[in-house]
Amino acid sequence: MRQRVLRVALVAVLVALVLLAVPLATAMWAYFFADERNELEREALAAAVRVGPDFAAGDPVELPKGREVRLGVYDTRMRLRAGHGPARADTETRRAGAGTVVRGHVDGDLVAAVPVSQNEKVIGIVRVASPARDVWGRVLLGWLALGGVVLIALTAAVLVARRQARALTAPLEALSRQARAVTEGDLTARTAPSPIAEIDQVARTHNAMVERLAQLLQRERDFTANASHQLRTPLTGLQLGLETALTDPHADPRAALQEALESTGHLHHTIDEVLRLAGAGQPSTQTPAAVQPLSGVLGFAEQRWHGLFADTGRRLTVAAEPETQDAPVPGRTVGQILDVLLDNTLRHGRGRAEVTARSLGDTIAIDVQDEGSIHTDPAVLFDRGHTTGAGAGIGLALAKDLAETAGGRLALAGTDPTTFTLLLPPCGVPEVTHSL
Repeated sequence: MRQRVLRVALVAVLVALVLLAVPLATAMWAYFFADERNELEREALAAAVRVGPDFAAGDPVELPKGREVRLGVYDTRMRLRAGHGPARADTETRRAGAGTVVRGHVDGDLVAAVPVSQNEKVIGIVRVASPARDVWGRVLLGWLALGGVVLIALTAAVLVARRQARALTAPLEALSRQARAVTEGDLTARTAPSPIAEIDQVARTHNAMVERLAQLLQRERDFTANASHQLRTPLTGLQLGLETALTDPHADPRAALQEALESTGHLHHTIDEVLRLAGAGQPSTQTPAAVQPLSGVLGFAEQRWHGLFADTGRRLTVAAEPETQDAPVPGRTVGQILDVLLDNTLRHGRGRAEVTARSLGDTIAIDVQDEGSIHTDPAVLFDRGHTTGAGAGIGLALAKDLAETAGGRLALAGTDPTTFTLLLPPCGVPEVTHSL
C-alpha cells in the first residue's frame, strides 16, 4: 500500500515535471538562438554604418572591434573586401544583396547579412558569423541548470510523497493489525483515532463492530454460565427424586411423577428467565416478566428449599409482613433471585436461614439472612467470577443482573450476620397464574 501510494505520487510529479520542463527547454533553446541572431544583426548594422559612400570606389573600411565574431564586408561582386569570412560570398550573403537583412545557418555558423545602401542602391554587404556550437554551449548550460532544478523538485517530491504515504498508510496498517488481533481472539483491541477523516470513520465503524461482537460473545458466555448455574440444582433435585422413587418399592409413583412435573415446570421457568436476561437491552425481543403476588413466590421458594436445608440439619423460615402479602412482583425473576441467594446461603452460610419480606412505602424489601459472616469487599462481591469458596462466582452476579432487569436492586445489607436485601419497585396489579 505504501509503495503504491509512493509510486502514484511520483508518477504524477514526473508527468508534471515533464510537461513543464520540455516546453521550458524548447523555449530556452529558441531564446538563446534568437538572441544570438539578434546580436549578430546588431553588430552587422553597427559595422554597416562605418562603410562610407566611397566604398564602391575602393575606400578602405575601418571595422569596429567587439566580441570575437567573424565580421566581413563584401562588394557588389560578392568578394571579401575587409574583415574575415569566405573569399566569395555564401548564399545568405548573396541574398542580402537584394537589399534585405538576412539571417541564416551556414556550415555550422550562425550568419547575419546586412546590405549597405547609398542613394537607394546597394554598394556592399556586411556579413557577421559566429559558431553555432557556442550557442549550443549556452543552451546546454541552461538545460543543465533546468535539469538540476527538476532533480531538486523530484527529490523534494519523493520526500513529501514518502511522508504522505506514511501518513496515509499508517492508520490503515494500524487498522489491519487491530483486525488481525480481533481474528486471533483479542476482542479488547481497538483502533486509535486517525487524522484522516475517511480512515477515522472506518476505524470508528470497526471499533463499534468489535464492541458489538464482544457484547454478543460475552452475552452468549454469560447465558451459558447462567443456564448451567441455574439448572444444576433443579436437575439434581429432579434426579434424586426419581432415583428415590425407583429404589423405594413402597413409594407412590404418582407422587414422584407429580413432583417431577413440578420440577420440570420450574426448569422451564428457569430457562425462560435466563433467556429473558440474555435479551436485556433488546426491547424488540424482550418479553415482560410475569407478575404474581409476593406470598405465592415466597411460598414456592420455601417449598423448594425447605427440604434441602433440612437435609443438612439447618432450618429455613420464610415470613412476610401482612401489607406485602398481595404485593405484585415479577414472580419468576424474584424466584430466580431467591434461588441464587438461598443456594449461596446453603453452600457458604451457616445456621438458620431467614427470608423476610417487609414494606418500605411503595418499595418491597426482601431480606435473606443466615448466622454466618462475610469478609469480602462489597465492591467486588457481585463481580462475575469472584468467589470465596469452590463455586464459579456466577450466582450473585446473575442475581444482581436479574434484579436490575426487574427495575430493582440487590445489595449486601450486612456482613455479620450475612444479610442480602432485594429492593423491588411497584409492579402493578398481580396476574392470576398457576405456572408455579
